[in-house]
Amino acid sequence: MRRRTFLAIGGAGVGAAALGGAWAATDTAPRGPGGGDAPEGGGPGSGRTPGEVPDVPAGRVETHRVASRARSAVPRLITMVPHGIGARQARELPVCVVLHPRDSSARGMVGLGMPQFLTAAVRSGVPPFALAAVDGGQDSYWHAIGRNDPQEMLLEELPGWLGEAGLGLPDDGVPRAALGISMGGYGSLVYARRRRTLDAVAVLSPALFRSWEAARTYGPFPDRRDWEGTEPLRHVDDLGIDAAGLGVWCGRQDPFHRAAREFAARSGAAVGEFTDGAHDPGYWRAVMPRALEFVGRRLAGDQ
Repeated sequence: MRRRTFLAIGGAGVGAAALGGAWAATDTAPRGPGGGDAPEGGGPGSGRTPGEVPDVPAGRVETHRVASRARSAVPRLITMVPHGIGARQARELPVCVVLHPRDSSARGMVGLGMPQFLTAAVRSGVPPFALAAVDGGQDSYWHAIGRNDPQEMLLEELPGWLGEAGLGLPDDGVPRAALGISMGGYGSLVYARRRRTLDAVAVLSPALFRSWEAARTYGPFPDRRDWEGTEPLRHVDDLGIDAAGLGVWCGRQDPFHRAAREFAARSGAAVGEFTDGAHDPGYWRAVMPRALEFVGRRLAGDQ
């Protein structure tokens, strides 16, 4: 029997600071993983961008505990809708799945301020949509390792869970977009190539590897064949999504900067933004408004 627990936290006025203290949105990025190149301007601790969570109320946020056969686990699924959107209207909204970075979780995305960023985006004129963050494993890179297969979970199980949660009903619970951070950026691009029906993919500080030497040092890949089968830089001609629906953001002081810039150029991504910033939550918060606007307008057919 599937176990589900609902915890409404957004409407009660719980602040982002309180959430962030307990739900870290962190990612441990070593120096130069994007192929052995030292990042321009210094290591991951330099060039910090002090992004802030918007001072707006979060909408309805619900936590569901779901039994995943694909992951051999009971991960959390956290759904978020903009403030002021009721359950009936939420059923009709398109869904963007949010894939967390390494050493984080679905709760970490709430701690990052995603519910508030979503409300702020809609208040700024972006057509409303819903977010769904799910646990993919601390260091899985969102691909199969033994009996833990996050991609299978996203493809086969997530639509049913979202339908039961009353989201994405016009699309049978299938997300129409993905937003990923660091390791989650890698996973979002793998998901897009396997799903092949997404309207938008936004990746922030995507943890891509330009060489097998870097991948085997910093990633969880058991062998070169496994890495080459999933590495987005190895599949830029078959990403499963039109370049107009692809957005890439990465700070110039991020160790993954050169790999991200190469990916954006080779894929022809509609958005490739490379400003000052490191591989940290401050940078992700600084660019989140633009990433969510990109996703929302693509879902609405405005771009």
